[in-house]
Amino acid sequence: MTADLVIRALDESEARTLFTSLTTPDGHLVGAPLLGRAYATLAEGGAYRPEWTWVALRDGRVVARAALWAAPQDEKPVVLDWFDFAPGEHDAAVRLLREMPRVEFELVLPPGWREDPAVRAATESRTRAAEAAGYRPLVERYRYLWTPRDGLPELPGRVVCRPEPDDEVFLDVLRRVQHGSLDAHARAATEQGGPEQAAREDMEHLRWMPSPREWWRLAYTREGELIGLHVPARVPSGPAVGLIGVVPERRGNGYAYELLAECTHQLAAEGATSIAAATDLGNEPMAAAFAKAGYPVVQHRYCMA
Repeated sequence: MTADLVIRALDESEARTLFTSLTTPDGHLVGAPLLGRAYATLAEGGAYRPEWTWVALRDGRVVARAALWAAPQDEKPVVLDWFDFAPGEHDAAVRLLREMPRVEFELVLPPGWREDPAVRAATESRTRAAEAAGYRPLVERYRYLWTPRDGLPELPGRVVCRPEPDDEVFLDVLRRVQHGSLDAHARAATEQGGPEQAAREDMEHLRWMPSPREWWRLAYTREGELIGLHVPARVPSGPAVGLIGVVPERRGNGYAYELLAECTHQLAAEGATSIAAATDLGNEPMAAAFAKAGYPVVQHRYCMA
């Protein structure tokens, strides 16, 4: 059923009308709609760009669609976060993914998605198509959203957090926290280019965030020995925990929770009324820290490279 397909990006005059013309029976169960985000272009006050929005058309009708997201200042797409297709159009969806630009695919899911047969089926139809197009599963992540009603986490007072304006000093600590990291993205970068690449990717990501460099903190014991770092941040959607990292020799002592608590207090002091955060399902120490700090899980993210 693919011989008569037309696969192309959209332009501003048609993007929202054409993209939203596809209605899928499971479209409300997974993906970008769970973010409360309707499709709209940047020019319309939305989050997407027509040139990074792609459709597969059969006889002029949209049978598969995909939208790449990026922050307004980005020159390249960051993530594929909207992808679905009409019933029976698996092959069209695979071809669409093969012909459009390749970035990481991040599928937004409700918590406990495996327990709901309809949600699981919607998830697996999309991930199967992505795998057929050459994507591979990377990691599943918890997404959290703290609000003041969750209460500020207790500060045990064992750590001293200080700004560190020197990028080279901060980068050196980033190198150290890569060793033995449980984060799948950090491990993939380390496997590809060692701790140096992983640290520089983290630094680039922190620089990408539209929050003050002055917020970044290194953390020490009261005796002055390095514990790690935390980065209160702001992402395009609002305040966020940018990064928590503990150096290997200090792990296993509850410091991840303390750095998270410090980060939360700093963002709250800056006026945050919600704080987003995420960690891998396999990073049990960090997940435990979020639970202890009162961060509720609001979504899962299924990431494919």
